[in-house]
Amino acid sequence: MPLFLNPLAKHDVSDFSNVLVPLADAPRHPSVVDKDSKLGKEASAPRADDGENGEQRAYSAFTLEGLRAEIDDDLAASGVNSSYDRKSKIINKAIQDIGMGTYNWQLFVLCGFGWFADNFWLQGLALTLTPISYEFGISETSVRYTTCATFIGLCIGACFWGVASDVIGRRLAFNATLFLAGVFGLAVGGAPTWIGVCALYACLGIGVGGNLPVDGALFLEFLPFASGNLLTLLSVWWPIGQLVASLIAWGLIPNNECSSKLPSCNKSLPGVECCGKSNNMGWRYFTLTLGAITFLMFICRFFLFHLFESPKYLLSRGRQQEAVATVHGMAYKNKKKTWLTNDILNEIGGDPEVVAETKLSTIQIIKLKLATFSTDRIGPLFATRKLAITTSLVWFCWTTIGMGYPLFNAFLPQYLANNGASSEPTPQNIVYRNYAITSIVGVPGSIIACYTVDIKYVGRKGTMAISTLLSGIFLFLFTISSNSDVQLTFTCLEAFFQNIMYGVLTPEVFPAPNRGTGTGIASFLNRIAGLCAPIIGANAGTANPAVPIYVAGALFLSAFIAMVLLPIETMGRQSL
Repeated sequence: MPLFLNPLAKHDVSDFSNVLVPLADAPRHPSVVDKDSKLGKEASAPRADDGENGEQRAYSAFTLEGLRAEIDDDLAASGVNSSYDRKSKIINKAIQDIGMGTYNWQLFVLCGFGWFADNFWLQGLALTLTPISYEFGISETSVRYTTCATFIGLCIGACFWGVASDVIGRRLAFNATLFLAGVFGLAVGGAPTWIGVCALYACLGIGVGGNLPVDGALFLEFLPFASGNLLTLLSVWWPIGQLVASLIAWGLIPNNECSSKLPSCNKSLPGVECCGKSNNMGWRYFTLTLGAITFLMFICRFFLFHLFESPKYLLSRGRQQEAVATVHGMAYKNKKKTWLTNDILNEIGGDPEVVAETKLSTIQIIKLKLATFSTDRIGPLFATRKLAITTSLVWFCWTTIGMGYPLFNAFLPQYLANNGASSEPTPQNIVYRNYAITSIVGVPGSIIACYTVDIKYVGRKGTMAISTLLSGIFLFLFTISSNSDVQLTFTCLEAFFQNIMYGVLTPEVFPAPNRGTGTGIASFLNRIAGLCAPIIGANAGTANPAVPIYVAGALFLSAFIAMVLLPIETMGRQSL
């Protein structure tokens, strides 16, 4: 079947042959039948439902009634019970029974492009600030407002695409974000003025800002619950993005950059040797390369991989048959079988011809998104003293790290070049080399985090707290010497532990019915704090270039204290 010919094709179950099997013969996930494994599939799984004489009844996991019992139990725990919710749970069960396969792993890579692009461009921006300041005659501190413009775009993108993906579909949003980032990334390379650079970076941010919320939601909706740790593993793409950007910058910028001693052509008289576009093309070559790579990732997503639309989105739009076909398509790609049919959805969740609530209108979807931040949704996050403390501390951690991370990393090339007010600036070739080394050392952090969270007496909380503490300490140690080798040592250590921290930092402590609200507010606070970082960097660094680093270190240490005080540990427990 030539799926690649139409990336936006709609599907029917007839497109995928030999994947449907009766529920009685279907492979169910071991977690469903563990209790009955010794007795075989004719044994029953208990269901809390009274029979005619008040006795407790039991159903086989391989029957429709057994499946209904599973759905009822899940919904009883979540506190919701609409037709849409019931059918969503059924689709979750079907995806869980199919399990991980080729389609999911391909999606892991393509969603990883979103994480990759997010840090790819954040580091790309950091690496271009110095040559941009040379060319346009902007002071080292004022040019940091370029980062502020980018973060405005990131905030807009995160908010817009989060809602848009529920209205226009995950598939279109998934591809549009990288398309916009690629187009405006290429455009940055031709910007004629500093204002133009800021405007184009802001537009680029609108595309990049949508990657994490859209890609994360899409990957999660195709991810079997038992493989949920892969959502954390997606963070490994974050340091890889930094690594690739730093290596490209090292190769292109130092050899095509004008001297810092030359005045900007914007502020010099005609005939005087100055820094202008013709002798400062390095950063333009760099952004053009980054834009081309981003556009290539879009091409891979759109033309080389056939993405099925999210079954949850299709269900919310009343396209139930397409939702079933999507699950069949996933099973087909994974060479697995599935029991999901339109009749099973109707039997347990209600016939869409009778149940009008199955289809959600655009206005209803937007209201549901906005309702995520209503007092009715926020209130349960403070229902008990323990939960209130947990919610407050997690939000505090996301806010402080959201400001501390860009306050240091977004301006790291400038810090590496300065070497202290009393020293000669470090040669740009050494600056970009050191930045590349720092990026290489940081990559294993995210991978190691996936293992340390399961170490006894350490767990997720210990991993997160220890890595944050060490990150903060190394930020302060970075300022004690102007020797470039000493600074390189501390930036490498800081990058390593910082990536461990980012690989673990998660809002999974929130209860499932309100996890979207808790996560959404945490993400919003993180972005807003990140928006404030360049403002602090531009103003606080005027008198003493080390002040923003001190602030970043203090923020990390504050986050460490909050993490230690968290009254919950999620190691070895399913998220509620």
